[in-house]
Amino acid sequence: MGGGLKQVPFDCDRVSVENLLGRPLSGAFKVVVRDDRGHPLVIQNHPLLEDGRPMPTRYWLVDKDLRARIGTLESNGGVREAESAVDSLELAIAHSRYALERDGAIPHSHSGPRPSGGVGGTRQGVKCLHAHYAWFLAGGDDPVGRWVNDRLQEIRDA
Repeated sequence: MGGGLKQVPFDCDRVSVENLLGRPLSGAFKVVVRDDRGHPLVIQNHPLLEDGRPMPTRYWLVDKDLRARIGTLESNGGVREAESAVDSLELAIAHSRYALERDGAIPHSHSGPRPSGGVGGTRQGVKCLHAHYAWFLAGGDDPVGRWVNDRLQEIRDA
């Protein structure tokens, strides 16, 4: 997806992802994590939407069950808990890595607005557990994603 090339997902992936999200997408993406049955769990967005607007969220959790479970974590104070639990320097480094990867996929010829921030478009702290977990599932070294994974495991084991 870098170097000016935009990956167009298979039509079945686009339909699946749009059904999972309940709306059409306005940018190129590819499915980067699937469940055991091959259904999309995480997509990787191109950093620019089809109309050229910036898309700061590189990795997006699309699975309905995971989104609901993480939404419950968030509604029970999970954002504050995660922010307190993870090392702030490690989190800042993760935001930088995320931004570098995303920005590296922007075509060199692009002269318009660019996405900013790190995970979930924020420069510091925790904005969205979903975005952190999506990047973690896609292989990102994200301390908040690890924290979410541990909380979900604790809930499953309870």
